Amino acid sequence: MAGRNDVGILAMDIYFPPTCVQQEALEAHDGVSKGKYTIGLGQDCMAFCSEVEDVISMSLTVVNSLLKKYNIDPKLIGRLEVGSETVIDKSKSIKTWLMQIFEKSGNTDIEGVDSSNACYGGTAALLNCVNWVESNSWDGRYGLVVCTDSAVYAEGPARPTGGAAAIAMLIGPNAPISFESKYRASHMAHVYDFYKPDLASEYPVVDGKLSQTCYLMALDSCYRQFCNKYEKIVGKQFSISDAEYFVFHSPYNKLVQKSFARLYYNDFMRNCSSIDDDAKEKLQPFSNLTGEESYQSRDLEKASQQVAKHLYDIKVQPSTLLPKQIGNMYTASLYAALASVLYNKHDSLVSPDGQRIVMFSYGSGLTSTMFSLRLNNGQHPFSLSNIASVLGVTEKLQSRHETLPEKFIDTLKLMEHRYGAKDFETSRDTSLLPPGTFYLTHVDSMYRRFYDQKPVEGGKAKCCNGFANGH
Repeated sequence: MAGRNDVGILAMDIYFPPTCVQQEALEAHDGVSKGKYTIGLGQDCMAFCSEVEDVISMSLTVVNSLLKKYNIDPKLIGRLEVGSETVIDKSKSIKTWLMQIFEKSGNTDIEGVDSSNACYGGTAALLNCVNWVESNSWDGRYGLVVCTDSAVYAEGPARPTGGAAAIAMLIGPNAPISFESKYRASHMAHVYDFYKPDLASEYPVVDGKLSQTCYLMALDSCYRQFCNKYEKIVGKQFSISDAEYFVFHSPYNKLVQKSFARLYYNDFMRNCSSIDDDAKEKLQPFSNLTGEESYQSRDLEKASQQVAKHLYDIKVQPSTLLPKQIGNMYTASLYAALASVLYNKHDSLVSPDGQRIVMFSYGSGLTSTMFSLRLNNGQHPFSLSNIASVLGVTEKLQSRHETLPEKFIDTLKLMEHRYGAKDFETSRDTSLLPPGTFYLTHVDSMYRRFYDQKPVEGGKAKCCNGFANGH
């Protein structure tokens, strides 16, 4: 078996629904002040699933697409992990539906199931796959990670922070996006900041203010430990100048802005040499705040964002393209942000010593990890430029269909009615779906779900049944 150097992400693809609603239109519809969602939350647009799409159809679409675009034989997948917090079934994993793609080629020897804990499930799935390839259990085949979620909220202030997408990532050695596994730090705790206890509803219970504080607290804790580990191994202080990019889980863009400013404030408190005198002077008044005070201080938030702004534009802004356009994709959010960096910057990402991207993953309730990636060009088809081309972000965003807020709300009402329901047919309206997209056709009287695939130009549709051996 070949050596396992540079284990990480070999290939990526993303799928998001073609239906979306502009945040500006939503502001007007909701009767809130202009800029509340666009400036206040920092969001531009929000994708949502129509009645023919769900987390299973999106994951079928993205896995099928990744295998095809990178020309991967389905027999070469040895582990498949799904991260999701969108509960379709309390027992049957989303992974089992995806097995239909692999059964066709006779491959049923695939380890892994779903991971769930709010927005962190995708990271748990990814770390499992990376650990598998790095371990003695590895059989030489690829790992495949799927993050799929549809984020929807009850009427009220949280509703504009929804979104939907699925991402697939192929894992193996000699990857253009490799893990620096030595630098990894987690913060886990028990908190009720966002949770979904009502099994009859898709909507979460949210304490927005607490959730934001938990996020920043977890970020601080992970960053402190991350820096300690780095310093022990490398023998020099870590600061934000030691990474080219920072990628954050993005429930909404404003929190990402606050998060980077928070790391800058951490560097100031740790006396990092990278903080210039002007910034020191502006942050000095906040040097004696307790942790709790610092999370509540609006003045600190403002001052730290101001002094970090020039670096934010370089190190963070390239990661915000998809999250601002699609919204909160839960488990897929962090990886859509990573995809944005690869797409925006693939030409300039390769340097002799390999650029570093620091990732921060957060899931309410509470789970979080900070980890580090190194970039090199890789070999076709697993090269940064090919990944960027497969992602095709601009084309995908441009071919979307803008929906009126009324239509978006009608869709949510229909989904509320159908959540956990049986014995219904969808409209099967695929007019907006790109060719090759999977979609839900009906749920039978035994709650079994059935999917079809919109024909690829000149091809035939495939049928995916909601239970085993139903082809």
